[in-house]
Amino acid sequence: MENKKEGSVYEVPAGVPDQLSAKATVNDDGRIDVDLDSKLARALSVLYASPPKFKVDEPPPAYSDAITIGASETFPVKLNIVIQVVGSRGDVQPFIALGHELRKHGHRVRLATHDMFADFVRGSGSGLEFYPIGGNPSELMAYMVKNPGLIPSMKTIKAGEIKRKRLMVQEMLAGCWRSCIESDVLTNEPFVADAIIANPPSFAHMHCAQALGIPVHMMFTMPWTSTKAFPHPLANLKNANGKEGTANYLSYGIVDWLTWQGLGDVINDWRSKMDLEPVGMFDGPSLADTLQVPFTYCWSPALVPKPLDWPSYIDVCGFFFRDPPAYEPPPDIRSFIESGPPPVYIGFGSIVLEDPERITAAIIEAVANHGFRAIVSRGWSNLGSRGESHKDVLFIGDCPHEWLFQHVAAVVHHGGAGTTACGLKNGRPTTIVPFFGDQPFWGEMCAAAGAGPAPIPQKELTTETLSHAIRFCLSDEAARAAQDIARKMQAEVGVRTAAQSFHQNLPVKRMACGLLPHLPASFCYRKGRRSILLSSFAAEIILESAPKEAKYIELYCSKPFTIEPRRWDPITGGASSVLSTAVDLGTSVTGVFTKPYTEYRDDRDRRAYEESTFNTNRSINQSGSINEQNQTIEGSSDSSAIKRKPISAGQMAGASGKSIAAFAPKAVKGMMVDIPLALTDGLKNVPRMYGETPRDHGPVTDFTSGATVAGKTFAYGFYEGITDIVVKPYQGAQKEGFKGAAKGVGKAAPDASAIAVPELQVRQLLSTSNELESGSSAACPKTIFIWARASGETGNMGGSAGPIVARRLKAEYGDSRVWVQGVGGPYTAGLAENALPAGTTAAAIGEAQRLFNLAASKCPNTPIVAGGYSQGTAVMSNAIPGLNAAVQNQIKGVVLFGYTKNLQNRGEIPGFPASKTEVFCRSTDLVCYGTLIVGYGHFLYAGDAALQAPRFLIAQVGSA
Repeated sequence: MENKKEGSVYEVPAGVPDQLSAKATVNDDGRIDVDLDSKLARALSVLYASPPKFKVDEPPPAYSDAITIGASETFPVKLNIVIQVVGSRGDVQPFIALGHELRKHGHRVRLATHDMFADFVRGSGSGLEFYPIGGNPSELMAYMVKNPGLIPSMKTIKAGEIKRKRLMVQEMLAGCWRSCIESDVLTNEPFVADAIIANPPSFAHMHCAQALGIPVHMMFTMPWTSTKAFPHPLANLKNANGKEGTANYLSYGIVDWLTWQGLGDVINDWRSKMDLEPVGMFDGPSLADTLQVPFTYCWSPALVPKPLDWPSYIDVCGFFFRDPPAYEPPPDIRSFIESGPPPVYIGFGSIVLEDPERITAAIIEAVANHGFRAIVSRGWSNLGSRGESHKDVLFIGDCPHEWLFQHVAAVVHHGGAGTTACGLKNGRPTTIVPFFGDQPFWGEMCAAAGAGPAPIPQKELTTETLSHAIRFCLSDEAARAAQDIARKMQAEVGVRTAAQSFHQNLPVKRMACGLLPHLPASFCYRKGRRSILLSSFAAEIILESAPKEAKYIELYCSKPFTIEPRRWDPITGGASSVLSTAVDLGTSVTGVFTKPYTEYRDDRDRRAYEESTFNTNRSINQSGSINEQNQTIEGSSDSSAIKRKPISAGQMAGASGKSIAAFAPKAVKGMMVDIPLALTDGLKNVPRMYGETPRDHGPVTDFTSGATVAGKTFAYGFYEGITDIVVKPYQGAQKEGFKGAAKGVGKAAPDASAIAVPELQVRQLLSTSNELESGSSAACPKTIFIWARASGETGNMGGSAGPIVARRLKAEYGDSRVWVQGVGGPYTAGLAENALPAGTTAAAIGEAQRLFNLAASKCPNTPIVAGGYSQGTAVMSNAIPGLNAAVQNQIKGVVLFGYTKNLQNRGEIPGFPASKTEVFCRSTDLVCYGTLIVGYGHFLYAGDAALQAPRFLIAQVGSA
């Protein structure tokens, strides 16, 4: 077995907060080590929602046999559906079966995928239209074998393959968009998509749907939705420490975030060409969750049941199987099968192996040493091409698995979902040799079900490991497990169930024409208070008979949606919008000089890529080989190369003019729309700080929608500002009696003040708390929280991070089980006090020490947790070292936001255990780096206070 090399290191791009600049280790197989103790994991845990909680006694979803679907039932509206697929032939094949099923409902279905699969799709007999999106799957397969995960090797980077793959992604994004709107390439029949089905690697799906305002539905063969049940297929877990569920859930966010870092700029450049706003760095990775995009997973629930924590718009429907093709095996295959005991199938499909000779030798040696027979599929790597032979080994070309797997004893393959499904459906024990993607996932699932051994990483495939795996597959135990799975799968109707899942998630009432209900609506007729949805055909009839009615007809979107950046609070929301506007304006100015060169460089790279792609395709078509091997690729189609002229000087000058011309519109948009809207969104989210769900004001896309939102926001704010004075105290009293009523008044007061002074919402949440001072030693709580506020904040708690952390602790333990105490009295939190050598006054430090000692004397067995913000961090970092050892030991955790002594104290509290301290310092917060300059980064801690800080303190209290 080969030794693994030390993992490579992935550096997060410059310009992101330092909490995200931690290194993520990537193994040779491309899988990412998810370390829950790393800064990256902790920071991203703030950005992604926590795993949902479920009752312990709630049973998991039971296995269900086939869903009965009437053969005569069809969907009432006949749609134009585009299916966008990026991947190998094995990825495309299931969607041919799906498209065929959708056509039975009367839909017009277009399959958009790589050019080389044109003949494969058109020749499938499914009646599907084909649209080429570009990209070369053979190159993608070779690239993925060399770089199985998200992070490329240094060898790949030096070879210039990254630029080429980014250009390929650009090509496929543009091709996917054209597949939604352009006529059929053969018949020239017009086509505009009414709905999109896509696999996630096509990347264009949600963005095309947003541009057209139509539904999008994702379908995939590997889990792409966060769950506690199992980790992301590309992630390895480390330091879970009994929190495997949380680690599993978080692994999806980390993989999504790293993926977006590699492609986010490419996608945003493409979005700008469609007049769509760019998607933010922290919004792009979680778009599917934020938009609640329906997912259908194409695997058998007999093998992997639907996790309990997946919502209702996510389905597990079963594998997609096509109708078995009519097939008559050639004499050599039939003769070999009939001449002895059932052989073992070995094949790796469209995988392009780096060393096919080594694999071939291992197969032949295993057969010779251990006495079984084998049928070996040559595949794209052309195994056995150098004349290797053995009497018990037959090398074959293409052969339908549906027929072949009925005549073998076991299967060994790369773990493609389709091949895995076909093997298990025929009850064949399975050994998987994974290379990348979902293949390790399927290997682990087969092993967990007992239908195969643990997967064998391709670099560890030797004669010994292959022989051991095949011996396990030929055992009675493996055969029984595979037959049990096959029995359940026989009852499934995966393709029909997937079509039903797609239909159930469509907004059918908003898609049908009001005059011709079987046609999809594309226009809306509005006249006075009357409105009716119209199909293109109905609109054409109206315009022909009554041309004057044209002014009442407008374009209609069946499912419009916008992608808006998340705003934690008004301070961070406003600051980020100001910065974004400033960057946009600066880019418009500098673009006068940089845009001409950028246009020239991009055009040069595109022409080089197009010429290289044409030469590759021509070489494949002429020689029928890949990597100088004589393996024909079915379905490859030649493409014509049209050499474009280089970009002209006039075009480069035009790019310069467009850049400076965008300055004024961007300035107006930033000042009049983006910044006010960001502040509004931030204020809207203030109630989240104390557990309320804010009202969604709806999207702002133009002046009219902005005015509507402004009016609604004012009306609701005025109404709730008055009614909450009564409602909130009543709701609090119902839950916690008098104390709850008082808290309700505290919640309602900011809403009432927001009628005149909205910014006070942030500054007046729980501004004073003295529960330690007033508490009785006879009723000590679960924990005591002592807080030192920032300069200029009111009360003894302030109105920002402190109250947020306090409310999270109370929500965890219960209101009466947490005493919240602010440092007040001698601590005045004056601005000038920051300039003192200690960063605060001796009186403030003494007051904090008094409170710690009071907590220890009143409740000597109660864990103490503490925190501070800005000047409050100086209070804490000076007070705690002066306490005696017993009191220090009783302090279990301290959180510091915008630590003013961070540089001097090297991120710690002197003389206090670093394991008990959590420091939150933004890379843009200059206060953390030894200055007194308060920039916008100093106000970016609301998210940390709401999630990561209380999680740390709760964990510290729990371990006490």
